[in-house]
Amino acid sequence: MDLSKLNEIDINDIDFKKIGSAPVAVKAVLVLLVCIIVAAAGYALDITNQLDKLKQAEREESTLRQTFTEKQAKAANLDAYKQQLEEMRVSFGTLLRQLPNKTEIETLLTDISQTGISAGLEIEYFKPEGLNPKEFYAEYPIKLRLTGHYHEFAEFVSGVAALPRIVTMQGINIEPADKKGAGSKLKMDVTAVTYQYLDESEQE
Repeated sequence: MDLSKLNEIDINDIDFKKIGSAPVAVKAVLVLLVCIIVAAAGYALDITNQLDKLKQAEREESTLRQTFTEKQAKAANLDAYKQQLEEMRVSFGTLLRQLPNKTEIETLLTDISQTGISAGLEIEYFKPEGLNPKEFYAEYPIKLRLTGHYHEFAEFVSGVAALPRIVTMQGINIEPADKKGAGSKLKMDVTAVTYQYLDESEQE
């Protein structure tokens, strides 16, 4: 093949329909061009594919690094979490023990009544309202009307707060016992609310 004849070839003179009878130099150039084009296209496609895979791998690496960091932090604090969980269980258990069950409600009502009498108050009205279910517990309000002096009310509230079961005082209203304002006695309307823990069957 005489490559020196390539300069004498005019591309416009080439009849691609009769490429089989073209000079060897022309055939060689065309084959070389086709090879270059195919190689370039394959390289470009392969590089693009590889770049996509690289970007995906980088994203996965970033996600895995973040997950590893989070898990490593949790693992480092695992003992502290276990201790905190145990403290919460103990605290929750202590609170549950302060919630009366069904059989203790009646005893608690008696304790509240006795606390009022011990403080020197007259109990004019004492009405348990029954259970008011919430999520895992129920409220048990008791409406009271007590007559006495201010310091006796304070002693009663303090005595109820000292009971082994949780009881809160709500809706306190104090006014003179005598509508005309005669005498030093006062009247207090209050709702004492205790709480009962509900087991799974009671919650349903």
